[in-house]
Amino acid sequence: MAHQNGVPIKRTIRRQQLREMVPLADSTIYEMEQRGEFPRRFALSPRCVVWDLAEVETWLASRRSTPIVRAQSPDVRQRRSRPVREPGRVQAMASKTG
Repeated sequence: MAHQNGVPIKRTIRRQQLREMVPLADSTIYEMEQRGEFPRRFALSPRCVVWDLAEVETWLASRRSTPIVRAQSPDVRQRRSRPVREPGRVQAMASKTG
């Protein structure tokens, strides 16, 4: 890494490079930043924001090493609109009405 006056120069990436590395929507990345789950962007100018490449790479490495707990699938039989009936009940109801 290059040094200038004894201070290491951080390598930064712009939005397009971030999209190539992290295949998440901009809104998802923004929400994760707000919750403190993703490295924060910072402004170089009023119209240019960047991320620290080392922080993004560290975040990616931590995501690879830690499994993500997925949310449970909803029980579609519990829905109020268009509930899914069990196969045995459908036949029983058809024989009652027929």
